[in-house]
Amino acid sequence: MPSDVTGVSIYDPKEMQFKFRPGPVFTNVLLVDEVNRATPRTQAAFLEAMEERQVSVDGRAYPIPKPFFLIATQNPIEMAGTFPLPEAQLDRFMMRISIGYPDDAIEVDMMRAQREFHPIRDLKPVMDSDHLMKTQDAVRKIFVHESLLRYVQRLVAETRRHPHAAFGSSPRGSLHLVRASQALAAIRRHSFVTPDHIKDLAEPVLAHRIQVKPHSRVQGIDGSRVVEEVVRKVEVPVDFEPR
Repeated sequence: MPSDVTGVSIYDPKEMQFKFRPGPVFTNVLLVDEVNRATPRTQAAFLEAMEERQVSVDGRAYPIPKPFFLIATQNPIEMAGTFPLPEAQLDRFMMRISIGYPDDAIEVDMMRAQREFHPIRDLKPVMDSDHLMKTQDAVRKIFVHESLLRYVQRLVAETRRHPHAAFGSSPRGSLHLVRASQALAAIRRHSFVTPDHIKDLAEPVLAHRIQVKPHSRVQGIDGSRVVEEVVRKVEVPVDFEPR
């Protein structure tokens, strides 16, 4: 039920009042395993938490702890009895990544690492929550040239005009692509965003926001194909370094 996710108000007979009992969404890292097996109402329970970082119950808003990170999985093989996420909820996810199978060498490494015990047993924290939030603030200050903002806008606009797209990416896709590019630049120890950062992230950030036409879907065309063609089509700016 949705209340199993967000929490519920329970009447306390001793104090003669309702008390809010938080659900599992009140955490720092939330894993929603096989989210498409939840009913649409339960899926919708995550919407406010993902966007507003709060949960509203009985006319009162309860803030979610910071930092907050939600990751959801879907199994593409067993689709019977599932409820596909609506476009409005897919749009809340910053990016979608298909993991697939590991290559041969990595699969052997995985077996070797778990031969005696699971490596998760020896995991140690690398930073606390305050450090993480400071890092997030630093990422937002990574320089993005005006020409790259226009480049992102053209990419997103082309997904809306693409002949195979019934619906293109929303403005939230533009915002997330810029923010993700800033994060990738920081990870690569660059002080500013380049077109390569944007092109590397265009497919995982934009593809799941694109709804292709029925006849295009029959031809095997999906959002990833649309993004690939758009990236090839839109001219890349040459002036993007800070002065």
